[in-house]
Formats: sequence, structure tokens, C-alpha cells
Amino acid sequence: MNNVNYQKELDKITAVIEEGRINRPKVLLHACCAPCSSYCMEYLREFFDITVFYFNPNITSEAEYTKRLDEEIRLIGIYNDQVTRYREAGLQPDACDMKVTDNTGLIKIIRGDYIPGQFSERVKGYEDCPERGARCHICYELRIAETFKIAREAGIEYVATTLTLSPLKDAQKINEIGYRLGEGSGDVKWLPSDFKKREGYKRSIELSAEFGLYRQNYCGCVYSKRE
Repeated sequence: MNNVNYQKELDKITAVIEEGRINRPKVLLHACCAPCSSYCMEYLREFFDITVFYFNPNITSEAEYTKRLDEEIRLIGIYNDQVTRYREAGLQPDACDMKVTDNTGLIKIIRGDYIPGQFSERVKGYEDCPERGARCHICYELRIAETFKIAREAGIEYVATTLTLSPLKDAQKINEIGYRLGEGSGDVKWLPSDFKKREGYKRSIELSAEFGLYRQNYCGCVYSKRE
């Protein structure tokens, strides 16, 4: 599945939704942090009802984990407030700082269990791998697999991740893992993405500045922090 344009694959799905050929579906969006979530939620909420799943056992500092979770919750509150103001005050979409329509729903969040030992056990023997290497691939799979599990339990149709926004993450590998895990997940489907396309990463920086989001300078694990 190398060299696939996953943004175009996502376009095919959103076109069907936009044309009304299927009802507005639900997506469980795995979120690594608020800055990466900012653009992904802005984009996806035009087409999907979003539930964020914050699950990141790779973050080895509990203080860092909590700080990122608190920022995720704050950002969701900002976005939901925009929808509320649009509906209750009759504001136009451009007055809400982002695209909001009558179909835009409130974003929910599910907090995953924080068990950092899950990550450290999985990556034993891969401690010296470089960023984007085999250790990261194990981490992608750990988080995406749990997202599929929660989506099945909650009856959510699609699974996606904000991880493809970062230029430091291997979007091809993330999507390959997502499709593979989706094959055994019944009615839950993988939502392909490469959110960095179309200046998505640039937009996330703009939104982070606009909302004063905490932007960490490493992925989360002790190895990325060391690098």
C-alpha cells in the first residue's frame, strides 16, 4: 500500500457524505495532543460526529500526560462553545472562527486508561530505534488497536487518528496498520488520512496560536524526548 495518497482516499468518503448518499457517520478520533487535534477536528466535523479518544501510554511522565489531556479538554470546550453560540445566537459560520453549520455536532471525549507500562513492555528491544522506525510502528499499533476496541464497544462506525498530521510521523505506515486492524473489526472501518496535506500542519500551528495551546516539542516517550 506504499505511495497511496490517503488524503484523496479520505476525499472519496467525505464526498459521499457531502452528497447525502450516506447519513452523517460517527468517528472515534484517537488524539495525541490538542495542537494535532485542532486541525483534524476542524476538518472532520464538517462531515462526521466526532468522539475524541485520548489514549497515549507512550507518554512516560504523568504530569505531561495530564497537561496534554487538560489541553485537549479545553480545546474541545472551545469548539463546542462555537457551536453553541452559532445555534443559540444565530451567528453566521464566519463569526464562529471556523466552519460551523446546522449539522455540526458537539464533540465528545473518552479518556483512555493511563498505563505507561503498556508501552514500555511493547517496545523492549527497540529502545535505540530512530524516530519513525520500528519502535514508533509498535506505538502506532498499540494506540490504534485500543481505539478500534473502544469504537466497537461504543458502536462507532469509523476510527481515525491525529497522528498523520505530524511531519515526524509515517503516515503510510499508520494507514497500513489502520487498514489491517480494521479488517478484523466487524462494522468498524478505518478512516484513511494524511492530515498534513493541504497545509493541515500549518493550519494546526495557526489554531494553536489562536487558542494559546500548549505545544510540546517531543512526541511523548522518553526516547523521543532524548532525541
